[in-house]
Amino acid sequence: MATGIDFGTTNSVVAQWNGDEAEVLQLDTDNIDSDWLYEEFQGIFPTIVGESSTRLGALFGWEAKLRSNRVFEACKRMLRNDESIRLRDASVPASVAAAGVFRAMRERAEHNLLRSFDSAVITVPANARGAARYRTRTAAQAAGIQVKALLNEPTAAALSYMYDMQEEGRIMVFDWGGGTIDVTILEHIDGHFEELASKGITQLGGIELDKRLRKLLLRKLPGHPVLSELESRELDLIVERTKIRLSRETSAVARFPGNGKLVQVTRDEFEREIADLVEQALQPARQCLNELGMHPDEIDGVLMIGGTSQLPSVRNAVERLMDDEVVPSAICHPMTAVARGAAIAAAILDGKIDSYLRVSSMFALGTATTNQHTGEKVFSAIIDQHTPLPAIEEKKYTPIDDGRVQLTVPVWEADPAKSLDDPENFQLTKLVLKYPRRLPREKAIFNLRYTYTVDGLLHVKGTLDETGEVLLDEEIRDFTSGDTLPVEEIRRRMSALDRLTPSGASLPQLTPAAAKSFVVDGSNLAWHGRDRRKGDIPSLDQLLSGVQALHTKFPGADVTVFVDATLRHQLPPGEQKVLDDAIRQKIVHTTPAGTHGKGDRMVVMFADETGSVIVTNDSYQELQAEFPFLLDKDRVLGATPAGNHWLFPPRTPVRPRSSS
Repeated sequence: MATGIDFGTTNSVVAQWNGDEAEVLQLDTDNIDSDWLYEEFQGIFPTIVGESSTRLGALFGWEAKLRSNRVFEACKRMLRNDESIRLRDASVPASVAAAGVFRAMRERAEHNLLRSFDSAVITVPANARGAARYRTRTAAQAAGIQVKALLNEPTAAALSYMYDMQEEGRIMVFDWGGGTIDVTILEHIDGHFEELASKGITQLGGIELDKRLRKLLLRKLPGHPVLSELESRELDLIVERTKIRLSRETSAVARFPGNGKLVQVTRDEFEREIADLVEQALQPARQCLNELGMHPDEIDGVLMIGGTSQLPSVRNAVERLMDDEVVPSAICHPMTAVARGAAIAAAILDGKIDSYLRVSSMFALGTATTNQHTGEKVFSAIIDQHTPLPAIEEKKYTPIDDGRVQLTVPVWEADPAKSLDDPENFQLTKLVLKYPRRLPREKAIFNLRYTYTVDGLLHVKGTLDETGEVLLDEEIRDFTSGDTLPVEEIRRRMSALDRLTPSGASLPQLTPAAAKSFVVDGSNLAWHGRDRRKGDIPSLDQLLSGVQALHTKFPGADVTVFVDATLRHQLPPGEQKVLDDAIRQKIVHTTPAGTHGKGDRMVVMFADETGSVIVTNDSYQELQAEFPFLLDKDRVLGATPAGNHWLFPPRTPVRPRSSS
């Protein structure tokens, strides 16, 4: 079934094309409390990961919002840098949290509504940068959802509205949700949507308004109450409910957690508190009109999208700016229009609707070159802004001097009309282009080809102009703003999220005598007592002797051995053949070449997923933050040969020193 997902900062929505219309799915209504049971909330799924003192594993959606001691909010906003937070004792990157939300939505559609989907059109903010777009796609893929296309939220909203109204013209989409404000002007002619201009602010949304209202409520309360973590979380919910009530009523009363005191706040007071934020939110609309040289009366309709856009003061401010009424919410629903538009887009791409959808690049993509006269770095566009996707474009470049062995190729999203250091321009990453031999400048000219797909992937290929030799051939995965986790790594960390232990609770401790399985750091045992700096080599005999001793000491237990891919090349020829035979018989397992973290990570991942006891003399300090179980009692044994006998003493790896 054609599916669209509005992956929002604070709330997400899933819609499906049922053959006649885009239907919003009510994924999680069983978990909505009565005081949150507004009609428009039944179709939303809070984009939240939470922890509870009474539940194993992470919580998602309304459960996370209403029944968590602590929550991880705004993971979408954090995807640009893939920031991490600590949830219980685990470090959780934003991409893992996002994948958990995607998976929870997919599973609840299947279990609660008997609706399934394994692919979708997913929406992103119009001004989302490449890193955030890529991580959104990767998080969805880790959750078992193939991304048909990444569609800008304003385009999705306009598609929903235009499909229902069967109209053409120019539309301004004022999209103010929980995390960002984006304003886009689009033109719809004969089924084609063209984004004429788009401006936004990435750190201005309902979250900022909630902070202002929280401060206002606290100022009205006598004294300065000290709140526990649980009370602070409860106050967050009270603040949000009060904001919602003030969008419908002229005043509201909030009951503080802990002391139960009542505080009244009026809509006028709240509007004064946020007046500067509302004025700031109008700036992108003004910028769009100015950029196009367009008067407000040239706009045929204004769509107000996102929860924050529904505040009366916001709608009034936009109507004053445009000197016209905005489209009523009953015609373009602020919370569901984006998901509906994404589902319509999915149906178009699947051929279920006889229409045409053009997905375009939001930013110009290119590289940075050096002005030979001034030495200034300037942007060189390869794929222009608003180019229909998929797009393949290339340009020729010449090194600044002779004899280069390699060149650094920066990849930028930018506006060619602005200087490279403008804050709106963004460097995605740096790639390395390598020459097969030293060449003079005129022979070192190369073609740089960018391939940008509908689902938001950028592939960069560099070839020598004279011979066609490939000098660079990479898909963008790692970004200036932090590495992007691969799909399998996200899935592994999602599994760890499912096993988070409730705060204050403890799982039964594993003792070596009762252990059912062990995982051996084979390279560590082979190198034990040997010094690489003195020219020593590892001993396979020592490793196999230790494994046999482990079997003898713990009869009946499973023993799995991992070695680094490099160990074979460090052994003498005779032992190389023995190792090859042991690998063929699956007595020893080798980690694939290029594995991140090499054998150490493979050993720890195996122990984490199977509950095995690790046998090693390594401290694994670099992995302790990611795998806190390494510091648990009786999860690690040392391994020391003493003559013909082996000792396996329980040990706790050394904790890393805290920096001050």
